[in-house]
Amino acid sequence: MKEPHFEWNETKDFMNQKKHGVSFYEAQYAFLDENRIITKDIAHSKDEERFYCFGRDKDGNGILTVRFTFRDETIRIIGAGYWRRGKKIYEKENSLQ
Repeated sequence: MKEPHFEWNETKDFMNQKKHGVSFYEAQYAFLDENRIITKDIAHSKDEERFYCFGRDKDGNGILTVRFTFRDETIRIIGAGYWRRGKKIYEKENSLQ
């Protein structure tokens, strides 16, 4: 299996860090979680399909929600944060509640 390749817009990354306290570099760790959950982002899949990844952060202490899309074989990160709804979905799907 090939290692995933990530990309993002640097300006959006900076804005995301200011708003949510999470860099897109850090957000990549959610995809490494063996128990991660991937769901389609129906509300934002108009011009292209978008998805959510719910997975543990680098330290394993928090659950990140990462909004992303696929462009060719690249995962393009659009947004990330520690959102309650994402944590709830992760815990429910992994029977952690």
